[in-house]
Amino acid sequence: MFRGWESALRKAKKRRGETKHRPWPLSQRPGFLIRRLHQIHVALFHEACGEFEITPLQYSLLSALAVRKTADQTTLAADIALDRTTTTGALKRLAARNFVERAVDDEDRRARLCKLTPAGAALLAKIEASARSAHRATLDSLSEREQAAFVDMMQRIVAAHSNRDSATALFD
Repeated sequence: MFRGWESALRKAKKRRGETKHRPWPLSQRPGFLIRRLHQIHVALFHEACGEFEITPLQYSLLSALAVRKTADQTTLAADIALDRTTTTGALKRLAARNFVERAVDDEDRRARLCKLTPAGAALLAKIEASARSAHRATLDSLSEREQAAFVDMMQRIVAAHSNRDSATALFD
């Protein structure tokens, strides 16, 4: 009989818009994999850094402040790609533990200027090796070459979407 009739039938259905969509397995969806990888990294961070009672977000804030020395909360939120409200809450928790100082900006009374306290700088110095260990553990199933390529690819994706508001992630 007619060879390739199944292929011809599929092509005809496709032309008419009658294609049947197969489910997309979670294990192949970038968004799912990125979320799982984040969950895995947070778990590894807590295993390595649990004794310091600090979250990865708080660690990022302390790290950003160590580089900037002094910064307002909006700048810090942009540095760590988070919304200002979440960033402010984390900074308040760090201030309550005397790791960060938050002062009203003399030039703009609505803004708060933040800087590391000596206790915050000491904590950052103590946690650094453990945090780096968590970062290495996140990628340890890859060769050094693959790790470098993976980090490069993540940086390219982030850079390509850097104009997106990080607050939209709250609606996932």
